[in-house]
Amino acid sequence: MQLKRPYAYYGYKTNLYDIAWSGYRKNNMSRPSSASPRPAMSQPKQTGISRAKGFKDIRIDEEVKIAVNISFERFQYSEEKELEFPSSLTSTERAFIHRLAQSLGYISKSRGKGMRRFLTVSKKDGTETAQSVMSFTLSHNAKHVIRSLLQRFPITNKERADLTPRTERGLSMALEADSCQDKNRTSGRLNNGIPQVPQRRGASELDLFRRALPVYERQDEIVRIIKDHRVVLVVGETGSGKTTQIPQFLLDDCSRNGAPCRIFCTQPRRLAAIAVAERVAAERGENVGQTIGYQIRLESRVSPKTLLTFCTCGVLLRTLMAGDSTMSTVTHVILDEVHERDGLCDFLLTKMRDLLQKMPSLKLILSSAALDVELFVRYFGSCPVIHIKGRPFEVKEVFLEDILRTTGYTNKDMLKYRKEMLKEEKQQTSLTEWCRVRDGGPRQEPQRERTSIRALEENDLLDDSAFSQLSEKDVASLDPWLLKEMDACISDVFLSQDAEAFVQLFNLILSENVSVDYRHSGTSATPLMVASARGFLGPMEQLLSMGASVNMKASNGWTALDWAKHFNQAEAVDLLESYISSLEAGKLDESSLVQASSASLSAEDQELLKVYHHSFDDEKVDLDLIMHLLSNICQSSDEGAVLIFLPGYDEIVGLKDRILYDDKRFADHSHRYQVFTLHSNMQTSDQKKVLKASPPGVRKIILSTNIAETSITVNDVVFVIDAGKVKEKSFDALNHVTMLKMVWISKASALQRKGRAGRCRPGICFHLFSRLRFNNMLEYQVPQLLRMPLQELCLHTKLLAPITCPIAEFLSKAPEPPPTLIVKNAVQMLKTIDAMDPWEDLTELGYHLADLPVEPHLGKMVLCAVVLKCLDPILTIACTLAHRDPFVLPAQASHKRASLLCRKRFTAGTFSDHMALLRAFQAWQKARNDGWERAFCEKNFLSQAAMEIIIGMRTQLLGQLRAIGFVRARGGGDIRDVNMNSENWAVVKAALVAGMYPNLIHVDRERGCLAGPKEKKVRFHPTSVLSQPHCRKIPPANGQAAAVQSLPTDWLIYDEMTRAHRIASVRCCSSVTPFSVAVFGGCAKLPSTALQEPAMLKADPLNESSDSEAEDRSLSQRAHMHIDEWLHFKLERETASLAFQLRQKWHWLFLRRIRAPSKPWSQVDEATMRALVTVLSTEEQEAGLQQPAGIGQRPRPMSSEDPPQPSSWRTAHCRRSADDRDMAEHLPVLTDRSLRLSPSPAVPQPKLNRERGALHPRPPGDDRTDQLSVKSSDSNSTSASPSPPSSLKCSTSPSPRQHAPVRYFIMKSSSLRNIEISQQRGIWSTTPGSQLKLTRAFQDSASVFLVFSVKGSGHFQGYARMSSDIGPEQCQDWGFTGLGGVFKVEWIHKESLPFQFTHQLFNPWNDNKKVQISRDGQELEPLAGGQLLQLWDRLSGKQHEADAAPSGSRL
Repeated sequence: MQLKRPYAYYGYKTNLYDIAWSGYRKNNMSRPSSASPRPAMSQPKQTGISRAKGFKDIRIDEEVKIAVNISFERFQYSEEKELEFPSSLTSTERAFIHRLAQSLGYISKSRGKGMRRFLTVSKKDGTETAQSVMSFTLSHNAKHVIRSLLQRFPITNKERADLTPRTERGLSMALEADSCQDKNRTSGRLNNGIPQVPQRRGASELDLFRRALPVYERQDEIVRIIKDHRVVLVVGETGSGKTTQIPQFLLDDCSRNGAPCRIFCTQPRRLAAIAVAERVAAERGENVGQTIGYQIRLESRVSPKTLLTFCTCGVLLRTLMAGDSTMSTVTHVILDEVHERDGLCDFLLTKMRDLLQKMPSLKLILSSAALDVELFVRYFGSCPVIHIKGRPFEVKEVFLEDILRTTGYTNKDMLKYRKEMLKEEKQQTSLTEWCRVRDGGPRQEPQRERTSIRALEENDLLDDSAFSQLSEKDVASLDPWLLKEMDACISDVFLSQDAEAFVQLFNLILSENVSVDYRHSGTSATPLMVASARGFLGPMEQLLSMGASVNMKASNGWTALDWAKHFNQAEAVDLLESYISSLEAGKLDESSLVQASSASLSAEDQELLKVYHHSFDDEKVDLDLIMHLLSNICQSSDEGAVLIFLPGYDEIVGLKDRILYDDKRFADHSHRYQVFTLHSNMQTSDQKKVLKASPPGVRKIILSTNIAETSITVNDVVFVIDAGKVKEKSFDALNHVTMLKMVWISKASALQRKGRAGRCRPGICFHLFSRLRFNNMLEYQVPQLLRMPLQELCLHTKLLAPITCPIAEFLSKAPEPPPTLIVKNAVQMLKTIDAMDPWEDLTELGYHLADLPVEPHLGKMVLCAVVLKCLDPILTIACTLAHRDPFVLPAQASHKRASLLCRKRFTAGTFSDHMALLRAFQAWQKARNDGWERAFCEKNFLSQAAMEIIIGMRTQLLGQLRAIGFVRARGGGDIRDVNMNSENWAVVKAALVAGMYPNLIHVDRERGCLAGPKEKKVRFHPTSVLSQPHCRKIPPANGQAAAVQSLPTDWLIYDEMTRAHRIASVRCCSSVTPFSVAVFGGCAKLPSTALQEPAMLKADPLNESSDSEAEDRSLSQRAHMHIDEWLHFKLERETASLAFQLRQKWHWLFLRRIRAPSKPWSQVDEATMRALVTVLSTEEQEAGLQQPAGIGQRPRPMSSEDPPQPSSWRTAHCRRSADDRDMAEHLPVLTDRSLRLSPSPAVPQPKLNRERGALHPRPPGDDRTDQLSVKSSDSNSTSASPSPPSSLKCSTSPSPRQHAPVRYFIMKSSSLRNIEISQQRGIWSTTPGSQLKLTRAFQDSASVFLVFSVKGSGHFQGYARMSSDIGPEQCQDWGFTGLGGVFKVEWIHKESLPFQFTHQLFNPWNDNKKVQISRDGQELEPLAGGQLLQLWDRLSGKQHEADAAPSGSRL
């Protein structure tokens, strides 16, 4: 295989492809070949087992694994189609390559026998997919509905023209101009502030801590360098203080010099942005939201005074999408932890480099603990690099071989392997003795030169197997006389040009097992170097055949080739160059790789590693070894937290269970340990618990993913156990498959993990990998830009790059640009979903998709749902798919079955994983309303954190739809209107098909399997509810085949195709009708040849045909409907015509709504929608698919103080904590009480709404997901199904204000003056968080009473009634800029009420605290609120009596 592109960007050292297989063969000769008598093991049997089970442990030498992995990585994006491996592989090693090839989607085959058995790996060309017949019929009712529509509104010439693909580039420039308006709508971006002079920092108790940081003493130098240069690289070791201090240095300098500034600092994770902002604010003696703030998705703490904003890369990127002008007021941008190289970070670097050329005043600081300095210096031009040392505490590194040697770890497999090795060594010794007797040599090898010389002469420069049978000695273990003799031989060759010295040299190498690459003690020259210098071609050939390395360098940096060139040895140069060029990819054999290990490892360590790797498959994580190591740590030291890095959730849960329950060494003394878990989706409150010091005598054990490398710092960690693995998601652009793989970390990550220890005292880092593995790890992690789908970034590129700059050209400017193939496929995918035209210009749809904070295909799904009027369920599904699967895969095998059954219950017999996601979310909302959401999540294997993120994403996405005009405040297109069809599951699935395309799977009934466009055989992922046949408690033996046969339709949509072995699997699937695929799949604009009518054949009465011929003729007379290269439907003529014309009607309607979302619906629009709904529902019923009830129920907004249901027994036992309520302040809950977890008939929806009218008069179609600015006076009840029209019943109910309960809120003020202004002018303003709750309460309640209190006054200053909506204007008299809009209040009592009068009043909605102990915006339980207001009446009544009494009676 000749590679066509350089692969230096993978970061491997030069010798990593040293597995040029000629060198591998030599090293492999130490194993008995197939021609040799292989003892003990039945190899064919082992191979069969390995292939039968793709996940069986395969244990081979570590260097072979490294070499094979590198071979595949280089092959992946090369232009070569095949990769061949040598015949010297053992069957176990071939099994490993087969397994790896299958997991990557390649085809692997072995051919030949014995020493001629080769293994070939090839890429799929996509042509092997078997084309099955795709067809469907329409029911009589469906045909009638479509005919009626087309008779009334036939396809017009304008519709045909709009749906015809353009052949010339047209309105792109105009669209670019219009996009400026679109850019201004971009949400989730940083606010437009102005640079200001920072206030002087306040005193803080953390000042002493700051001065002790290594970075502090270099403050002046850092500030000076940043002032003098546009771009600065800061490489600061872990613990140096670079993240928190450098931004403060800039603020302090600007404050001293009176210079205005405005700084953005990015962090790789949301948690990090919050934590760093809080820390920096605390060090400056202020609260977050003043000078220091943060902004992340769904959350921000900034104000007009904020000058230093910590944010994620995504927030800054969306800011840039609004135009370069958004950065005109920014003075400094700090990109922190750049080494993580996520896709957004690299994309941001590309844009920032262009921006620096336009904005001369902008400064860019790149910061990391492990920065690839050469790469970034080259990328930004000669910019200065500041190196900052870490804390002085030393961290000792211990590698796998050290752990095995010092702890004496062993297991059953290791003992078994040792016995096998002893047996094999005895056999090899016997064979060697036999060979010596046969060759006439003595049994004992005396140390006499003449005997050795004769042997050399007879063997003619040695056979490979002669020396490879024995292991070479470490230099440190050589006797002094041997060192002296080797040095003398090398000296004689070079100084005296004594060729005879090679005889003694080879004798010593053989008889004493000295390394062929022995270095001269004084000069570090090797035998090959001196032979090259003197032109001794014979010894050179011999040394090369013995595996001498041409990569090694002497102390002057010369290689053997350099020596030959320097001394003008032309023939030696030719020999070396021809040898090098004969090796694949111009690299060397693997001897240097092996030597790198043997040069630093003793024979004992090498043997330990060999035994371990042949007893445990290190592609996994050895939890037994971790437990053994953890036990040793706890026995050898009394204190110090232990941080254990693990790749993912399964390993964390498995190890946690072992510590707490399974391992008696820990479980019997659980009071001595605190076990914490750190994960990207953990709760903020859990994170804060980890940071707290543990009690005396209790050891803290932290189980973490790579989030603890940079984002979270635990100061009391002394011991780090590094498993060396990380779960990495990569996208195979060749096969369009997403792969979640557990891969080795990079060297940079290993150093970061090491730096987590020793924060407070000297520490120890235990690496569960060898030095050999570490030396050959990637220097830095492969950038995410090279392994992620680029559709979203390509959309953003069109908004960030100049108009005339192609996408591939802009992305090629990245520090390490993605392969052209990936960019090409991403652009093609965007064209496929109509986001781009053939000239890479954004379409109207593309501009809207770039505005939405989800992936393009999910954005299209949401926009289709708006037009189809089924928005709410699609919002939930899209946000769930955008975040992650909320179902947690349990670690215990006994629970996995229960987990799948839970998913199944949520599907309600609909053959849909999407339904499971939707109903699980709705059920969680109801549980949250009842106050037992955490127990609900545990019972149903759901992630509470995922649910909370999803509901926040819903709010953000709906807000963006409002911003771009797709959801209006009132009238047509309001939230009720866009949910008119939300109860119809067939319509919801149509939106899913439109968004998921081209993720389609066809059910091949003849072959009994699933097939895709590029995969001829696909399986259900085990987590899919479709993976097991329905209505069976016990799955059959062949569950996949039975599951396929039980599917009601021939089509499936899926969210993601993954590959863990040979056959790809699809996850999150739903069964859909072929009609929905034909109408909603594919591009909107199809060529004129998309529908091909059959040729009319005249009947021939004289020619009688057989049945089979008649059938063939009937198939040939069918119309052909070509949606794309794979979707080819063969249909009856009328069916094809009706389906195609209805498809045109839909796509024209969709395009019109995209162009003008606020335009009123026309008669043809309404008629088209009614026809679509009717036909979709009819076809769904014809297929036997169930129509579940309750899927369109919209959630009621719930503030943090909303109470659980009083009738629930969980009120007293399962009340949420205050922290939980604070976090979930904006999360709605389900109010529909008819939700079933198992398929059962639901209560008819209109009846249900009438029954609940008194409690919940707001209609289910009303807006309950985000803030409303307009109240609605009508309350129409939405039916369960909008088709047929007769089911659309409307029931008019009174205005919600007439029956909704009275609401009570506490309003806290910072000054009495604001209360006086409010009482004089009848207005008030509150914080944005409280404003949200008041808006909802005012719209949903009959009255809203506000009770006022000045902080620290010890009184309530009165209460008022809220009498207007909150407006956009602000009041400048409050003395505080962080307040929202003004609204009117009607003061009822202005008298002060001392807190001593309210001690008996408690608020059940605030953990039963006294009413005076309330934060701003705290809602009072209605009974408590009413009693509080009555106190004023009593007080005023007593005052009135006192005023009316005679003066004498007052004494």
